Amino acid sequence: MEQPLTPRVDQPLKPRGRHKAKARVEQQSTRKPAPQKKQNPPPRNSLPSSLTPPPPTSSPMLPSPANAPVPEPRPAAAPKTEEQKTDPPKTDGPKADGPKTGTTSDQFNEEESRRKKQARPEPSAREPSAETESEPEPPPEVPIPTHRPDNTAEPQAEPPDVAPQPPEKPAETGDRKMLPDPRSADRPGEEMPAEEVVCRERLKALGVEFEEHKAESDPEIGCSIPYPIVIKTLNKSVAIGPGTELNCSMAEAAARFTADVVQPAAKAEFGTEVKSISQASAFVCRPRHGTRKLSEHAFGNALDIAGFTLSDGRKIDISPSPPEKDAKFLNAVRKAACGPFKTVLGPGADADHALHFHLDLEPRRHGGTFCQ
Repeated sequence: MEQPLTPRVDQPLKPRGRHKAKARVEQQSTRKPAPQKKQNPPPRNSLPSSLTPPPPTSSPMLPSPANAPVPEPRPAAAPKTEEQKTDPPKTDGPKADGPKTGTTSDQFNEEESRRKKQARPEPSAREPSAETESEPEPPPEVPIPTHRPDNTAEPQAEPPDVAPQPPEKPAETGDRKMLPDPRSADRPGEEMPAEEVVCRERLKALGVEFEEHKAESDPEIGCSIPYPIVIKTLNKSVAIGPGTELNCSMAEAAARFTADVVQPAAKAEFGTEVKSISQASAFVCRPRHGTRKLSEHAFGNALDIAGFTLSDGRKIDISPSPPEKDAKFLNAVRKAACGPFKTVLGPGADADHALHFHLDLEPRRHGGTFCQ
């Protein structure tokens, strides 16, 4: 009697001989029944009634072929995951010898395993392997914040918009007194001294036009001219101005210097005479620049000449770099002034005398001179 095996969906059943079935039954009866693993019954709603496994029989491993259930057609194959492709189907119990079609128990376990795998949710991504788990993933790039300037650093000093000005000189107080000068005590008397009278007579003889001026005196500073005069001309042809206030001795020295040096030098260089002389300073009650010593201007004993005007109207100004012809005339006058005057200063001596000649009669030891 021939019994059909459990049919498969994709393979037809083949009959097999009676003698093979009997030999297998006898062989299994002689063997000691192996303990069968307890199988968890499938869920009630997972299998149809036609596939419910039969109750266990006296046979320890294989049920009767007549009671083998017929599997229903395999559903449409879902996309296999990586596990489904690689893992072989697991079966419980020892494999039976014979053809590769399998038994009822194998088919039951295969169906159960397939449904469990289909019920399992598909992984969204491949699970990392042991190698990838051991390698730490690089941290995501974190944006680097902008560097904040160090508040502790001292701010660099920036250049000022305006150049720093030197500190103002403190105002002179009463403690900063001028050095004493014996001429500061000179005061006019009831009558003019004889030497002052004789000096005025000499000025008139030279053709100097002048007028008397009241006495100058400042006891706090020390300035003093007991018998000053204001000259208008240095001779009959050379005027001077404006308002040149000098003592009589300085006025006479300026008049003689004009007649003896200035006029001959102008005729030799320009072929004409000097018509007038421009003065920059005469009597001024002040000390010398940057010192406590009184200037010769404080006694009417100095004259600053800024330029000359010739009879033809040409002007010769004193400067550091005058025209060549003017420079020749000015150098001759300046050189000749050292002797009649005790102090001669001009361009090149210092910044204060860059634009004029300074001439004075400061008394020096042994009648010496100071010319620059």
